[in-house]
Amino acid sequence: MSDSLSFNKYAGAVLATGFVIALLVNASSMVFSEEKVAKPGFKVEVTEETGGGAAAADVPPDWGTVLPKADVAAGQATFAKCQSCHSLTANGTGPNLTGVVGRKPGTEPGFAYSDAMKAFGEKQPIWDYQHLYEFIKGPQAYLNGTKMTFVGLKQPQDRINIIAYLHTQGSTLPIPAPNPAAAAAATAPAPTGPTVAPGAGQGTLPGATPAGKPVATGSTANPPAGAGGPAGNGPGAPAKDQGATAASPKDASPK
Repeated sequence: MSDSLSFNKYAGAVLATGFVIALLVNASSMVFSEEKVAKPGFKVEVTEETGGGAAAADVPPDWGTVLPKADVAAGQATFAKCQSCHSLTANGTGPNLTGVVGRKPGTEPGFAYSDAMKAFGEKQPIWDYQHLYEFIKGPQAYLNGTKMTFVGLKQPQDRINIIAYLHTQGSTLPIPAPNPAAAAAATAPAPTGPTVAPGAGQGTLPGATPAGKPVATGSTANPPAGAGGPAGNGPGAPAKDQGATAASPKDASPK
């Protein structure tokens, strides 16, 4: 009899414990809801650098000019931002980047690329300098659907430096010859506004000729007799062929 009571006590304790655990699980699921992501990927939080002045114009660089002068050591330091997902030895969260400069997109063996990257690789033969430059500025903006949710490198020189560094890591793509015309276009200052010719678009103002030059009006145009004649006639010369005479005091009175 005592054995039966002891068994019932233990069984009741086990059942009560299980009931409490189940109750806690259900209660926690009601309090904390699971948020399902729209698509799998990885996100690297990097503080975006913003300067106090206006952003520099982002024009395609002349790679034959900028790559030989790029700071490879600075590019290696910038690559530290990528190492949470990428390495130069094996695939990880992102593909191995050894030899990526000059490699066909979406073809690193053993890495599961997104459909967007596979489709991009079908039409783009290699990762050349310009495509890498645009992609790492903002991967999601450049290639919708890529797994790479890295915020990007917004400064043009940072991208040039990191591409120069990756070029030293097994690249098969040669550096092109400099193109002085492209280099000059990349460094030319942007126009600050439209150029307007003097007097253009101003119309004809009262007391002005169509060319925008003021003319004399009123008593200045027709000086009274004795005050001096037209230009070139000298003081006191009679006004000839002027088409108008000075008004008399009588005519000047209000009517």
